Amino acid sequence: VQLQASGGGLVQPGGSLRLSCAASRSIFTFNSMGWYRQAPGEQRELVARLAGVNTNYADSVKGRFTISRDNAKNTVYLQMNSLKPEDTAVYYCNAYTAGRGAVWGQGTLVTVSS
Repeated sequence: VQLQASGGGLVQPGGSLRLSCAASRSIFTFNSMGWYRQAPGEQRELVARLAGVNTNYADSVKGRFTISRDNAKNTVYLQMNSLKPEDTAVYYCNAYTAGRGAVWGQGTLVTVSS
């Protein structure tokens, strides 16, 4: 399976971006899908995860970011609003299947700067 992430870019503080993660097979086959990010010099951290109808978010993004899915397009999205400079990072999508482990997409860079 392959995951193709897109949607990163340069945005001013307070702005919005939507990241997309397109899977090469039905996303119903995954137990969960999520977005992680890694800032320079930092460890990769969970941003948001979607498992069935359940979602969870990092405290730092609650109320600003929303993870969602389009089953027909085999795509998971991350809507990011009210972006802050500290959201600057490379964002990675992830898909986990019990018994098979996790698959990662390539990163997409989000830069929040004026």
